[in-house]
Amino acid sequence: METSLARDLMSDQEWAFFERFILSVRAPNGGKPTNHRLVLDGIFWIARTGAPWRDLPAEFGKWTSVYRQFRCWTLVGLWEDIMDALNQSGTVPSALQMIDSTVIRAHHQAAGAKRGTPRQGFGRSRGGFTTKIHLLVNAHGLPMRTEITPGQTSDYLGFDLVMADNLPRPSVLLADRGYDAGSIRSIMERRNVLPVIPMRKSRKKRIGVDRSLYCLRNLVERCFNKLKNARRVATRYDKTAESFLGFIDITSIRLWLRHLST
Repeated sequence: METSLARDLMSDQEWAFFERFILSVRAPNGGKPTNHRLVLDGIFWIARTGAPWRDLPAEFGKWTSVYRQFRCWTLVGLWEDIMDALNQSGTVPSALQMIDSTVIRAHHQAAGAKRGTPRQGFGRSRGGFTTKIHLLVNAHGLPMRTEITPGQTSDYLGFDLVMADNLPRPSVLLADRGYDAGSIRSIMERRNVLPVIPMRKSRKKRIGVDRSLYCLRNLVERCFNKLKNARRVATRYDKTAESFLGFIDITSIRLWLRHLST
């Protein structure tokens, strides 16, 4: 158990990074914050193992307290703020970006949230009860923006969701033929972005593709593999879209920090 727990404990350097953002979030009741480093370690343990909150080891404190703090940080947008800071830091080149999506199977216990399943990012696809993750990564294969939709949603909609105005604008965008649409190419042309997207077989006007550049698209696929090492991302257990996106962002942030530390 000690070895397993140690895998999720932050280094002092990692905690120093998170602490700056956490201290900027006021406690909702105005009370003195608890041991937020231990709470964050507990959240990391849940993200990696995919275990139910009730199974959180006692070493991290009461599971109800850790869960409430996770929800608080998620709802105030803490994880998004950290991702925005990383994207705007300029530490990683952003001229080359890649976009893709993957379908995640939802556990049956994830059903039943208020406001209905479509608004929580659930849908039906070939995989059954699913959620689709849309991902934009930079030239180092690090996540820049993630969004979720019901599993049957087209990649066209996912493109509009992740290509946010507050992100560094790319010079070149790589994508598979699922994004070969006139509307997407027109948007990229207006933004002075070169789209490197293979054509659908049905396209009448043929457009060339730089294959040497397109080979780099494997970075986004490798990023998905790294994200799915967190079992709370590989399978959706969360009823609400906010919580599931929170775990995706938490895992993305840790990928950034591991990359920057090396």
